[in-house]
Amino acid sequence: MAKAKRKSKVIERAQKRLSGLESISPALDLGNGLTVPNYSAAIVSAVSKLDSYNTLLSTVDAALNDVQAQEKILRELSERMREAVGSVYGHDSNEYEKAGGVRKSERKRPVRKPKKTTP
Repeated sequence: MAKAKRKSKVIERAQKRLSGLESISPALDLGNGLTVPNYSAAIVSAVSKLDSYNTLLSTVDAALNDVQAQEKILRELSERMREAVGSVYGHDSNEYEKAGGVRKSERKRPVRKPKKTTP
């Protein structure tokens, strides 16, 4: 399952606020470094970081798909190896048990419960 890409309400609000501040004056300076160009640069930086984060999530999704595909191949190969040991040495052998199988003589038979009759 793909990781959900992140959105940012903070960035959306800041972009709306920037539009409002630019309508006052594109070069608005409120002192102490609080200027429209600085605010705009901070928004651009935040958008860039968010885009980078979402790109990394996509890369992680691709890597996860690769790992899952390799696990599937390994799972099938493991099963084939165990079955090959069973066909060479038998399904009731110590070797089959060493390969991860359950010996036929050690399997529990299911206990069937008698059916109850209703009056």
